[in-house]
Amino acid sequence: MAQHMAGNPLKTRQILTFAVSWIAYASTYLLRKPLGVVKPDLAQSYGLSKTHMGWLDTALLFPYAIMQMLLGNLGDKYGARKILALNLVMSALSMVTFGFWKSLFIMAILLFANGAAQATCWPNCVRALSSWYTVEQKATIFGMWGTCTFAGGLLGTALAVQLQSMFAPDLRLVFAIPSVIVFAVGIVVFLLLYTPEDLNIEVPGKDSQRTVIGKKVLTDKKLTFFQLWKVKMLPELAWTTFLMKLVRYCLYMWLPFYLFQNLKYTKALAGALSTTFEIGGVVGSASLGFLMDRLLGHGKTHWGIVIALFGSTVSLILFQVTSKWGWIFNVVFMLMAGVCNCGPDAFVSGSIAAELGERENAQSAVSGFVNGFGSVGTIIEGPIVGFIAEHYGWESTFYLMIILSLLSALAMYRAARLNDQLRQNVF
Repeated sequence: MAQHMAGNPLKTRQILTFAVSWIAYASTYLLRKPLGVVKPDLAQSYGLSKTHMGWLDTALLFPYAIMQMLLGNLGDKYGARKILALNLVMSALSMVTFGFWKSLFIMAILLFANGAAQATCWPNCVRALSSWYTVEQKATIFGMWGTCTFAGGLLGTALAVQLQSMFAPDLRLVFAIPSVIVFAVGIVVFLLLYTPEDLNIEVPGKDSQRTVIGKKVLTDKKLTFFQLWKVKMLPELAWTTFLMKLVRYCLYMWLPFYLFQNLKYTKALAGALSTTFEIGGVVGSASLGFLMDRLLGHGKTHWGIVIALFGSTVSLILFQVTSKWGWIFNVVFMLMAGVCNCGPDAFVSGSIAAELGERENAQSAVSGFVNGFGSVGTIIEGPIVGFIAEHYGWESTFYLMIILSLLSALAMYRAARLNDQLRQNVF
């Protein structure tokens, strides 16, 4: 096996790029998830209200969304390896002292710096990985690679829960240890994450796809923000991602607190049970591509995502109805919600966005736009959930998520219909 790998530089580099980019994006959650886990300690130690903690979420997620849309083309200009490595190092440096401060303002500034640093991690990972695979390979590859998002969330939560149990209410090492890990990952990215062009390795079938897609010859023109918005099907993908992420981050940032405060679990158990949502994301991302190809046929990815998002809506309804029935019901329906909400993400803002970007020779820009616009939903998540939970109760937040999940399915339905029209025009 080792000899075969050594004799096949393309295969070796494909596997290495998959692994390094997977680890790189997964590691970003080591510096996002602790904020959701430590909310009970923040409330108790610093006297913060739910609304205050919601604004901390926004301090992290606002620059992440906006900078991703504005700077998503940095990878197209300077190379994914350099920009991604710089992002990870800056993210680590911004959060290494977070737990040392007691000022809400300083904590918000550090979270803002972290969000800005992580902003273009996703588009650069997408660009780096997609450069090694053809269009036909991407659905399967991105489905498997997309597990990094939810495995990263799972690992980030698990690590934060463990560090919290060891050191809370002292939060210094809860953030310092993950920062050291992310810094090391940034160095690994800089040393290993090269493109086929960097290494003069040819990817069979890739050049022809890069030259002509849908009978359109690609150019080196870099699209502006407003030009990207006019790309057919891109607004629908952006709105789908916006709504999916709004629901997801409501659960990411508040589910442990909800389980602790409303369902009366211990802090450790609430943090542990909340990971079932991320576990569902791993299962969904890894299996949806395979299931869609087998059940719907090749080229029906868009319609498979529509079905999954309707499934997410149903799962949230069932979770709300059975929330007081015990932990088994909580786990089952959070797992289902994770499969159906998180599973489509790697396709909508990954393989589908990358394929759309190749038509304009702007993979990083298009992926960054879709994921960045989607992340705008995460900006408003914190204040909205904090305000609604504080003034109207937790049940109202679930009604909101159910409505948003349904709207995401409808937006993807529109994208699927447009995709069918584009395919008919091409073929």
